[in-house]
Amino acid sequence: MRILIITAGSRGDVAPFTGLGRRLLDVGHQVAVAAHPSFAALVAGCGLDYRPVPGDPQGLIRDLSRAASREEAQARTRAYTDGLADGVAEAAAGGADLLLTAFGPSPLSLTAGEALNIPVIGTYLAPSFATGQFPLPNARDTDGLGPEGNLAAGREVLRHADGVLAGSVTRLRTRLGLPADASSAPMDIRPVFHGFSPLVVPRPEDWPPRVEVAGYWWPARPDGWQPPAELVDFLRSGPSPVFIGFGSMAVGQGERLSELVTTAVERAGVRAVVQAGWADLNGCGDDVLAIGDVPHDWLFPRSAAVVHHAGAGTTAAGLRAGVPAVPVPVMADQPFWASRLHSLGVAPRPLPFQKLTAEALGDAITACSSDPAYRRRAAELAQRIATEDGAATVLAHIDSGDAG
Repeated sequence: MRILIITAGSRGDVAPFTGLGRRLLDVGHQVAVAAHPSFAALVAGCGLDYRPVPGDPQGLIRDLSRAASREEAQARTRAYTDGLADGVAEAAAGGADLLLTAFGPSPLSLTAGEALNIPVIGTYLAPSFATGQFPLPNARDTDGLGPEGNLAAGREVLRHADGVLAGSVTRLRTRLGLPADASSAPMDIRPVFHGFSPLVVPRPEDWPPRVEVAGYWWPARPDGWQPPAELVDFLRSGPSPVFIGFGSMAVGQGERLSELVTTAVERAGVRAVVQAGWADLNGCGDDVLAIGDVPHDWLFPRSAAVVHHAGAGTTAAGLRAGVPAVPVPVMADQPFWASRLHSLGVAPRPLPFQKLTAEALGDAITACSSDPAYRRRAAELAQRIATEDGAATVLAHIDSGDAG
């Protein structure tokens, strides 16, 4: 079967699908991943075909932060989503028997699938159906809502997500000769598999049928990858370091963050590996090593603790490695995952990025790395997660012949 995986966003929105794609490839399917050009090498390096989807999410974040008005910000967002719509349609037209779609571009994937008569399966990395059990990621004012409040907050999140792409969906439907007034909302897709562990977020009982929590899809390691010699030497030269990275967050704040991180590391008295990410983070001193992209599944088990922005993929990698975390959520779904880490007992209370100080970060690193309870609970949870196989759940459904 020719399977096209459609995703958009940052590296964390792409990497898990390389693992799912490789599993599909290994059992005989032809697999392509449609993503932004900046991830072409990542996809191809994992042995998967690549199809381009226009857009530079890093540039969009930078441009939105510099927009002189709300109208300018909306125009830049609209240009991004229109390009995304065209790219999704062209990628699907390149040939596919089945579309697997991330949540973000799912209305566009559903539209392309409808026009080309290709079934669509949702493959989402965060909870994406309203429930009374908790507010969805991205919900506002989430404290003490209760079941009805949680449902209302979740529905508002979905309405907002639908609205971001509404104009581009209408334009695409017109271009593809489809009725303009028909729905192409994410909640119209079935089945949907969520790529996180039920030990981290159990499936809510009030979710609709054919909406499942499958388990994590671990990113594939690029073929032939070897760790940089400088990193290997640093790891061997002393105690296990603390990993610090903010992924695709804090674009343009590298200088301020680097100073903050350096001071926090000195305060905590630890060694650290600092990942540049989109912020272009760095560090200085004999006990700090700055690195570029390194597979988290290799580095995190060699770390004493991980400080990160609590994106879905980085959160998962830390849980898999069995190391405690210091979550520093910035936006989007990150406060949700940060709260989960704390409630699971593998992390101290989250430090919101907007209020981050060197003193608070240093103290949190000390608490996280010195309290054995965090490491014990992290190791126990990692052992349980290791018994799951999220990709197998998706593969079994596809191989059952009931793809749509």
